[in-house]
Amino acid sequence: MSKAIQNDQGRFYIGDQGKPDAHLDFEEHGDTMKILSTVVVPSERENGLGSDLVDHAVNYARENKLVIDPVCSFAHEVIKDTPEYHVVWKK
Repeated sequence: MSKAIQNDQGRFYIGDQGKPDAHLDFEEHGDTMKILSTVVVPSERENGLGSDLVDHAVNYARENKLVIDPVCSFAHEVIKDTPEYHVVWKK
């Protein structure tokens, strides 16, 4: 079941803003979006929320003409393993 992804300054999250089920933290510097971390609560880890957040970040980067520097190891692996994301990957 897909859950709505919300945007906050420097964060995409799923669930309650104060205590999200999952969140992806990022910083923007010029034309670069640096993904710092992706966190999913243990009870939701098998539901694909982390990948959903990375997908949302990639779409955000495309819409805003940004490249992604995935410092977060999870985001790095998802982007590396998804060829259609390579267009926004800052290698």
